[in-house]
Amino acid sequence: MGSLERSDNVIKSEYASRGSGEFYRHGRASSVDGDDSPPKGDLSRLRQMLGPEPEVVHVPQPTRRVGWFASGFVIALVLGVVIGLLVIVEFPALFGKGSNTKTAEFGSRFDNSKPQEANSAGASAAPNAPAAAQPAGGAPARVANLGSATEPAPTVRGVTDTEIRFGMSAPFSGPAKELGQNMKLGVEAAFRVANGKGGVFGRQLRLIAADDGYEPGRTAGTMKDLYEKDQVFGVIGNVGTPTAVVALPYALDRKMLFFGAFTGAGLLRSDPPDRYVFNYRASYAEETAAVVNYLVKVKGLSPEQIAVFAQQDAYGDAGYAGVEKAIRSLRGGNAGSILRLGYQRNTVDVDDAAAQLAQAQQQRPQLPIKAVIMVPTYRAAAKFIEKTRDHYPDMIYTSVSFVGSTALANELMLLGKKYATGVIVTQVVPALAGHSDLVLDYKAALAKYFPGEEPDYVSLEGYVDAMLLIAALQQNGAALDTEKLVTTLENIRDLDIGIGTPMAFSRSEHQAVHKVWGTQLDADGHYQPIDLQ
Repeated sequence: MGSLERSDNVIKSEYASRGSGEFYRHGRASSVDGDDSPPKGDLSRLRQMLGPEPEVVHVPQPTRRVGWFASGFVIALVLGVVIGLLVIVEFPALFGKGSNTKTAEFGSRFDNSKPQEANSAGASAAPNAPAAAQPAGGAPARVANLGSATEPAPTVRGVTDTEIRFGMSAPFSGPAKELGQNMKLGVEAAFRVANGKGGVFGRQLRLIAADDGYEPGRTAGTMKDLYEKDQVFGVIGNVGTPTAVVALPYALDRKMLFFGAFTGAGLLRSDPPDRYVFNYRASYAEETAAVVNYLVKVKGLSPEQIAVFAQQDAYGDAGYAGVEKAIRSLRGGNAGSILRLGYQRNTVDVDDAAAQLAQAQQQRPQLPIKAVIMVPTYRAAAKFIEKTRDHYPDMIYTSVSFVGSTALANELMLLGKKYATGVIVTQVVPALAGHSDLVLDYKAALAKYFPGEEPDYVSLEGYVDAMLLIAALQQNGAALDTEKLVTTLENIRDLDIGIGTPMAFSRSEHQAVHKVWGTQLDADGHYQPIDLQ
């Protein structure tokens, strides 16, 4: 600090060299200039006060300031070390002593502590669920709760404070696209109705659809996108059996809700049922049993006079198995030989099937085929009828509901009235021509939210699927996760939404309805109800 600042040692030596008398002369307030000999008594008293080796320490003001600063710095340093040690002991994962997973958990714990801020960006912003998503390949549908009881509820995939996201894998291109389009239309109509009333506990329902083209090879990709990219809570209204062969295991492995698929295959109806799979509709076995009984008991045909025209895949196999089971029951355990005619999925190549039918008719003139139960899509069905109707004008053609009733009627009417008249289609929803509460509500929803769209059996099924799901969500309560919703679904009893039969689930029954309705095309291409009993 220059000549102005001197250490204690300097001051001590100065005192020793100059003597006590000189120091006293300069330091005593009452000294008089020029008086070199202070009183003896004063000097004695001063020596008594100073002790055996009197030492005066004079610290200039700048030196004291530096001392205070140094003391404060030392105190702060000590406190910092103590706090650092406490943090290291409390949170070792932050300093490399824990696994990477624990580090991620610590981060997500604090990220989830302010859910309102995450949602303040609006419904169009990216949801906060993806931030806590686990990798695909066994990732749970729900993020574990890492906090204490005083912290916010855990993040649930596909659920925010403002919306619940559902997915759908279905064909929106290719020969079966009308099935996917109509299924999506029905689900969205029901969602719009619920959203117009404020949603479900303040959450809007949102549907994200992915196009699989009705090809199993594409379904793995669509399901992965829905789960990982779109972060859906569950799927609703997936279309098709061959695609379900891929989609269902993917959903089950991730404990994801698989609800209201547009298929009646036994694949989705295990005994006991798979925990996360819930069906609304009757099965193909129930549809084909109803029509086999109609043909045999009402129309008086022999089981040998019934053939099956079916798609050559899991869908066709399920339908054929249903016919076989029904005939076996009628015969007391022996199904016998049932003629099966087929075609490849996503084609209308039915020439081989038509040729097989012609050959069978020639070989059995005494017991000809009089009815064909079809398990197809609408274009293949229409083409098969076109190829065979002129040869067998009295043939009874029936189809299961998956065919797409409206699309089939339109295709047949383009060919001519004779191709449409009399074709029977079993249904898993009430007749569109009826005036039940459900059908009227459905038509009103279409007119309001999708003006110009015509009522259709497939979209009606989608509407019923969604209304059933909405009822379960409302009964579940605001605290939503997959496991709780599954428990809620399994406790639904006698739910009446206006279809003419109550709905119910249980732990051992995951199909809400077993009723099959019969309809038949008239000459104008409209379906009229018929009694299958």
